[in-house]
Amino acid sequence: MSPDRREGWQPALVALDVDGTVVDWMDGAETMSAAVRDAVGNVVAAGAHVVVSTGRSVPGVMAAVDLLGLEGGLAVASNGAVTFSYLPVEMLDVVTFDAAETVKLLLEEVPDAHVAVEEIGRGYRINKQFPPGEIQGVMVVQSVEELVAEPVTRVIIRSPDQSVEDFAALAERLGLHGINYYVGYTAWLDLAPQGVSKATGLDQVATRLGVAQADVLAIGDGSNDVEMLRWAGRGVAMGQSPLSVQEAGDDVTSTVADDGVARELARWF
Repeated sequence: MSPDRREGWQPALVALDVDGTVVDWMDGAETMSAAVRDAVGNVVAAGAHVVVSTGRSVPGVMAAVDLLGLEGGLAVASNGAVTFSYLPVEMLDVVTFDAAETVKLLLEEVPDAHVAVEEIGRGYRINKQFPPGEIQGVMVVQSVEELVAEPVTRVIIRSPDQSVEDFAALAERLGLHGINYYVGYTAWLDLAPQGVSKATGLDQVATRLGVAQADVLAIGDGSNDVEMLRWAGRGVAMGQSPLSVQEAGDDVTSTVADDGVARELARWF
């Protein structure tokens, strides 16, 4: 029986993606509506846990935490490779992988690509500057060889001259064995350790909090949310999500522009 048909069911943990879910982008700046902020406040007031679960690095997570008005808790960053508590920020689990060979293969196909690897808790090491606002934290410029000389938690490959379809086809053609990867809405490829996803990060967080999987509500909009939506007791896709993401969830809410998160949370809190 699906959670919404259980009499009296209420989520004990609400997992929220950030970009395209609680945050929209207008004129290059991130915005969060008062309706979403208030709805999340209702969750906290009811005693349920709110867990930010995102591809963002720790500084990007904390920027979202500030917008949401959360004062402390656990979070999933870097598509599940990093889990941490706040405030203060304390790492709970970090998973790394050797990305050198994969990055080499990708750059043979897109030699002009922007490459970024996460510097946990600080920001990113990059081979060239990314467009403003796309990644958060301190940026340190290095050669690609330096970027992947040691195991990392996450790699971003971005190529403004490629389309989403180009990147999806490239990833499929190369195989990219031994890693997880997600293609974004732009020409953006996220590389993660094999077997690591937002779902694995949330599973750890839920266990720490003593929350059953069946009592988790997860909301997201991107390909990197698919595992999370399938794993949660109730997975809800945003209205503007690709069909593949909508099919992974139990339900679909309104778009981010129409406060889909607030509408879903209002059903339970």
